Amino acid sequence: MSTNRRLWLKQSSLALAGLTLGSKSITALDQTITATPADDFIRLTSNENPYGPSPKARKAMSEAILRSNRYPWDDTTKLREKIGKRFNLTKDHVIIGAGSSEILGLVAQYVARDKSHFVAPDNTFRIWRRAALDLGATMTKTDLTQDKKFDLPAMEKAITGNTKLLYICNPNNPTGTILDAAAFKNFVTEMSSKYMLAIDEAYLEYTKQPSMADFVASNKNVLVLKTFSKLFGLAGARIGYALAHPDTIKLFNSMQPWPNAGASATAVAAASASLDDADFFDMVIQKNQVEKNKLYSLYQSLNMPYIESYSNFVYYSVSAYKGDWQKELEKRNLLCGGIVEEKEKWTRITIGTEAEMAVYTKAVKEMLA
Repeated sequence: MSTNRRLWLKQSSLALAGLTLGSKSITALDQTITATPADDFIRLTSNENPYGPSPKARKAMSEAILRSNRYPWDDTTKLREKIGKRFNLTKDHVIIGAGSSEILGLVAQYVARDKSHFVAPDNTFRIWRRAALDLGATMTKTDLTQDKKFDLPAMEKAITGNTKLLYICNPNNPTGTILDAAAFKNFVTEMSSKYMLAIDEAYLEYTKQPSMADFVASNKNVLVLKTFSKLFGLAGARIGYALAHPDTIKLFNSMQPWPNAGASATAVAAASASLDDADFFDMVIQKNQVEKNKLYSLYQSLNMPYIESYSNFVYYSVSAYKGDWQKELEKRNLLCGGIVEEKEKWTRITIGTEAEMAVYTKAVKEMLA
């Protein structure tokens, strides 16, 4: 990318300072536009928050560096207490990991330790599944509906006599779809009477749908996974958590080499501070929606199929394009998701800043001209 483009990206991003968020001026909040990576690529591929960490998180991380010669035991306990209170629970309902992916690794161990079976939709977040299968678990994948939503009846039909766990990512990655809250609650109520449900809520903060965390106070078969990697902008800091009944937390703690010790002092400090920076994250959600709406308009104008998203990414089809979509974007300094479904060539793009999305929009129009 040329120096001029870098300068334009920076200036375009700073121009957002003229916006307002209710009575809050974004000028004071929007001081976190990330620097252009050293390789000059615009990254729209891993569903990261392009604006974070938040100002309070950055300050907390800087201060925590000075304490990083000490283990963050007390701070981790305080974070668990803070998270628990956020959901009307206690610290004993919370497990901390180096990203929610560490806890999904524990899910893999849980389902594989007695060579059990699990059910997961396809397509959905799948990285953890390889570990479960390699350790001896078996899996049944269920298809999505025509409109790329989870088929809950199909998941129920896929249950066998050896089924131990059902995995649901809501909103789903990579499709961005979300389950009807009432129907999902009924499903969780029924299924958790017999099976463990691992409910991945990595993107739920982008929606107004309630968390399934209410189940964990009295239900030992519901594990709700959350992360600071997405909305909270701490993907590189590596910190996430799960909510579950205290007995279930003890079980999952027993599978950690050192319970709740995977996150660093700086990550713990950043996560705790992020929970107090609501104005900043309201701004991030607002900007995400603005750019998402522009993306919908772009795809509509080009007759490109897409799925309405409840997250910070959009699933869309490039079936009309005959070349290699991802490689052509890379030639324009854009790193975007690869093809997820070969049929109709469905792919995913992360929502970036206004300036980044302008570069993407220009590239798409050129490629389809």
